[in-house]
Amino acid sequence: MSRPRVTAVLLALALGATTAVAVPAAASASPAEPYCYEETSQPTADISDLRAAFTSANWMQTLQAMYKRRWPSGSALAVAQAKDQYWNQFVSKTSFDSFAESMMVAIHEETHMWDLDPARTKWNTSTAAWINADRQATTVPLYDGFPRKEIIPLIKDKYSDSMDGIYLRDSTQGNYHLQGVTAELNAGLTGLPAVTVVQEFIKGVGASNARDIAATNLRYLLLYLRVAKSSHPDYWAKIKNEPKLRDLVLTQFLRTAYWLEKSAPYTGKLGSANADKITAANYAPENIAVLEEFTGRKVTGATRKNCTAS
Repeated sequence: MSRPRVTAVLLALALGATTAVAVPAAASASPAEPYCYEETSQPTADISDLRAAFTSANWMQTLQAMYKRRWPSGSALAVAQAKDQYWNQFVSKTSFDSFAESMMVAIHEETHMWDLDPARTKWNTSTAAWINADRQATTVPLYDGFPRKEIIPLIKDKYSDSMDGIYLRDSTQGNYHLQGVTAELNAGLTGLPAVTVVQEFIKGVGASNARDIAATNLRYLLLYLRVAKSSHPDYWAKIKNEPKLRDLVLTQFLRTAYWLEKSAPYTGKLGSANADKITAANYAPENIAVLEEFTGRKVTGATRKNCTAS
């Protein structure tokens, strides 16, 4: 999770090998064709030379080269954000291993920086999202919304309690609207692969909730849709008729499934057991029903969780 102080600052700125498969945008794909989220990663690519040569002076070059080999989307984001002044707040430079571990926070926060740049995002009006090297969502209409703290009554367990305290019960963060929900989910979905592909170097606790962050922020999005439908019908009608937002929601749902599966072998290092419990709750019938109604796509019956059934 991004640290509470840093997150507040950034949100105020309005952050085995796999081969990518070319897929159409979810909203534009034929309803009869399954839509899958995938992206290129090579988590076993050799980076021993980069580790041996690492110094506090070459960290940015190392970051870009490391991800170019293992997760090209991370390298592309680092190139896009290379001149950002805030990297130094997030990156550990004491050793390569601590550097790799700090990538969850660093990539998470730099995603916020890219997404929430005022040139791309008009707070509560339209947003942007760095999804991967090949795809960035821009000018996605949000139509304002309602405070995300309204989802609290739908959370019946304590699995996400620490994050609930920061993002829902906090007097400032709890009043963020859909903008805050989508921003945190997108940052969580870059922070997770950032450490999944370098997991063998992670020894401490700097990335120990990466999976929890992704699962919890998807929880918030699904519950936000349920509250929109039940309590804000006019708003629900607006967002349900917005193709770019429907497309983003579906992509983020499938993307969360994709990276939670990729990171599952590293539970304990990259997340707690609660991440899987939150994920199970995310697939409750009432959550899947609102997702399918909102996006117009079926995920029930899909052979893989990162794909739609139709």
